[in-house]
Amino acid sequence: MQVPARLTEARLPLVGALRRGRPCVIIIFGAGGDLTHRKLLPAIFKLGLDAAMPSKFVILGVDRDAYDDDTFRVKMREAVMAGDSEFAAHHDTWARFEDQIHYMQGDFKDSATYRALHARLAELDESCPESEGHLFHLAIPPSLYAEVIDQLSESGVLPRIGPPEQRPWARVIIEKPFGHDLESARALNAVCRRAVAEHQIYRIDHYLGKETVQNLLVLRFANSIFEPLWNRHQVHHVQITAAETIGIEHRGTYYEEAGVVRDMFQNHLLQLLTLVAMEPPAAFRANDVRDEKVKVLHAIRPHTHWEMHDFAVRGQYGPGVVDGNPVAGYREEDKVAPNSTTPTYAAMRFLVDNWRWKGVPFFLRSGKRLPAQATEIAIQFREPPHLMFALPDGQKMEPNVLVIRIQPSEGISLRFEVKVPGFEVRMASVNMNFDYAKGFDTTGHDAYETLLLDCILGDATLFTRSDEAEAAWEILDPLLQHWARNVPTHFPNYAAGTWGPVIADELVQRSGTTWRTPG
Repeated sequence: MQVPARLTEARLPLVGALRRGRPCVIIIFGAGGDLTHRKLLPAIFKLGLDAAMPSKFVILGVDRDAYDDDTFRVKMREAVMAGDSEFAAHHDTWARFEDQIHYMQGDFKDSATYRALHARLAELDESCPESEGHLFHLAIPPSLYAEVIDQLSESGVLPRIGPPEQRPWARVIIEKPFGHDLESARALNAVCRRAVAEHQIYRIDHYLGKETVQNLLVLRFANSIFEPLWNRHQVHHVQITAAETIGIEHRGTYYEEAGVVRDMFQNHLLQLLTLVAMEPPAAFRANDVRDEKVKVLHAIRPHTHWEMHDFAVRGQYGPGVVDGNPVAGYREEDKVAPNSTTPTYAAMRFLVDNWRWKGVPFFLRSGKRLPAQATEIAIQFREPPHLMFALPDGQKMEPNVLVIRIQPSEGISLRFEVKVPGFEVRMASVNMNFDYAKGFDTTGHDAYETLLLDCILGDATLFTRSDEAEAAWEILDPLLQHWARNVPTHFPNYAAGTWGPVIADELVQRSGTTWRTPG
């Protein structure tokens, strides 16, 4: 594919010669779905524009709709061009790109689909003899994961491959959520183990593909000024926030079953916690990094059912105002029960019982219909043991805070105290800010671009391992079971457009702090 010079100059330096994918065939199950339209095809197209994709690769979409190659290409072009204004100038490039897109109709539960897929892949491999492997992306409802993996294995389409470096390779990307609880996660892992080797499974969490999340490891382990402070002696607490202004966006059926804990905590927020708390790995290799993350999950203190109120609180939004517009409460949303007890907000306190973090609370919160759209990690440091500067009556010294902003604007800020100009010794808090878009004159890459390229290259560092997925469920399963047994009678308990229920404030106040306002 010819790469436009303008886009190459802006983006190619971030890719680098060593980060170019090898020829392969990408098979997308659920090719007619929203994820393929909004994320997967745009990400692959951008990788092509960045010269990060090989000149020879093939995409095969599989779904139930009765398309042929041409009609599917038209739908994909319309979806991709409508989704990103940047693509409008690249119609000619798309024309060459879409020649590599193919489609096959099939029922995911019918074994005939997989026999037909076996034959179709043989044809596509002939058209792309340089292909080094097959990448299967399961962009389908989680209830179909086990069925599709079993069928792929039994049909011989997805073989078990030996060492990771063996060619041709075969890899499977599984979207979150990985299981509905601990039991289902273990069952799905058992299905995967029967079909393929662990190194062939890529459990994706798009948060880990974000530039700032990856930079957290660089910030910690490539800068000697931070790591000596990264411990219980210097850190008072950590806050990890994922706030959303949106509601459930016509996903009532899904959200009624999932709720905020399954949707955000089991994957995204616990992943961020492990990256903050992990020990330095021996090397930036997949298993070294994931070993340290699993150790953190195993070190999180379990809670008995009578301690749950000190560990976690939940909420559900009612009617309110967001961005100046009145919005309905959760129970008035489409496909939501009028007496639903599904939480749309949760806040939790975790303690990591190891040498580095003993006694330091990690506060995690996420919710729908909050006042701001923001995801950030805030590390609040302890106050000096003795303050020699007199403070005016009623003034309190602000603690130092290091903030890693993940979205919407990725960056890092550090808050510290300075003297206000003048004859008197007065202090004020100031922020030292780094913004990714301004610092590198680029918006960087979408998380799916990074993760798809990693999978094509066989780099599993940013993907979740089986023991990691189960360890996360082991932490949250007791809470979910406790909440299921104790149905809330106080929902809704926060208005849309506010920062959640009052009981969430009480959760952090017991540790001598307050929630910070993201931004």
